[in-house]
Amino acid sequence: MSLTFLTPLGAVLAIGAVIPLAALVAVRRRANRVRRVVGLSATRAHRVALPLAALLSAAALLGLAAAQPILESISTRRVRTDAEAFFVVDVSRSMLAQADGGSAMRIDRAKAVASELRARLSDVPVGIASLTDRALPHLFPSPDIEVFQATLDRSLGIEQPPPRSSFLTNATKLDSLAAIRSQRFFSPTTERRLVVVFTDGESQPVAGARLGTLFKRDPPIAIVFVHVWGENERVYSKGAPEPQYLPDPSARAILDSLAASTGGAVFPERSLESATRRMRRALGSGPTVAEGQHRGREAIAPYLAFAAFLPIGLLLWRRDR
Repeated sequence: MSLTFLTPLGAVLAIGAVIPLAALVAVRRRANRVRRVVGLSATRAHRVALPLAALLSAAALLGLAAAQPILESISTRRVRTDAEAFFVVDVSRSMLAQADGGSAMRIDRAKAVASELRARLSDVPVGIASLTDRALPHLFPSPDIEVFQATLDRSLGIEQPPPRSSFLTNATKLDSLAAIRSQRFFSPTTERRLVVVFTDGESQPVAGARLGTLFKRDPPIAIVFVHVWGENERVYSKGAPEPQYLPDPSARAILDSLAASTGGAVFPERSLESATRRMRRALGSGPTVAEGQHRGREAIAPYLAFAAFLPIGLLLWRRDR
């Protein structure tokens, strides 16, 4: 941790306190001379000490604030060399569903959960893919959490890219997760592989046995499903629910069946602790290396500027007493 100043010459501002201090000393001397002439005792030193201290501290704090101090911290990030994960987010139109017109949509809740779970895998490179009737990578596994978050926020949107057919009522096809194996989403040398799918589970028929065979092939791919769904949710258009969409009550059963075929597990969107334990168990432990550094920067100037008003406020308060 280190302290640096962006504009060190700004500290010269503190010299401005010399003028009011000189004026205060001159006024005090003149007042004491007048008091002696009329036979009064001189003012006590402690009456002047508080204003002097207040002015000096305010000037010092403002000078430091003008120098723009920055507190920097540097930490080395350790990253697993044997493990990678892919977070797959369903971006089909049904992910627009929400409890009412003002509540969070499934896609937004899925992104929030993905962001939280990514933070809990800080030592594992994680990539991002979208899912409709095909799985497409947007970010290959990276240890950089900021890059992950930027990709999650900016690259994932409903039907971006759109499904191949615009005539399907249900565009999600969980079978397309097979592309993660066949198109080599993971690095060839990765031994521990994890896929986390954030979906409402409203899918076209799934050939779970085929997907299970692919994912269990060496090196195996562990899979976790996060079910983002509500039985009373609807897709709203201009404030009114669209009549052509109704939640599929068989969605959870589809995911449970697919999890059984692939050796995976299904967790509700609020069961983050259980999902984290399952993810950690799937990835196990392994060797790590130092992968770059994380630099934190905190500006102190706003706090110093605020603190400078405290002694001035004290003087004004005493004056009014």
